[in-house]
Amino acid sequence: MSFEQEQKKPTAVVLLSGGLDSMVSAGIAKERGFAVQALTIDYGQRHRRELQSAKDIAEKLGLERQVQMSLDLRSFGGSALTADIDVPKTGVADDIPVTYVPARNLVFLALTIAFAEAAGAKDVFIGVNALDYSGYPDCRPEFIASFAETARLGTKAGVEGFPFEIHTPLQHMTKADIASECARLGLDPAWSWSCYDPAPDGAACGECDSCRLRRKGFAEANLTDNTQYAA
Repeated sequence: MSFEQEQKKPTAVVLLSGGLDSMVSAGIAKERGFAVQALTIDYGQRHRRELQSAKDIAEKLGLERQVQMSLDLRSFGGSALTADIDVPKTGVADDIPVTYVPARNLVFLALTIAFAEAAGAKDVFIGVNALDYSGYPDCRPEFIASFAETARLGTKAGVEGFPFEIHTPLQHMTKADIASECARLGLDPAWSWSCYDPAPDGAACGECDSCRLRRKGFAEANLTDNTQYAA
């Protein structure tokens, strides 16, 4: 279906990592009336458990389509998630942590836009957050706005007058807000996976930045997170 044709239920593409934020973003996209397709990227991440969570979320939410593609960023390294570097467990700091994957959202959004253009969708959802997060530069509003303009200039749809809208529904939410939104949408937190360094028994470590932020959010929202934590 072309961009010129009306769609009874417009299609949106969600970048679905399998984490809490991406799950809530997918739930919001569905709530807003979109026919949702999802892109999940296996980039050789240490926490490969999130790939199964992404598949589970797509099935639980009844998404129209999920595409999982492989892009081995371990070939580059440069991050505790893609190289043999220890994941920090001392708490969220003010600097950009070693769990930052070089240009990850820049690369992933480019692929998501390509998927959306091929699917005839002009709406893209990504679960970035700029409040309770680890300080990654590719989660900031100015990056998203700049990328949307790049997508307009660099795609057939964009130059023909059908620019993409990049939705960031969680951009200005705290983790407590996101936990509350998860509950409001009727989503089970256990479907998602946030931990960067799972324990040998499969439990979430409970100590990495992502675990700390998730636990803090559910605690502040007075909600139960039924994730199993090792610590």
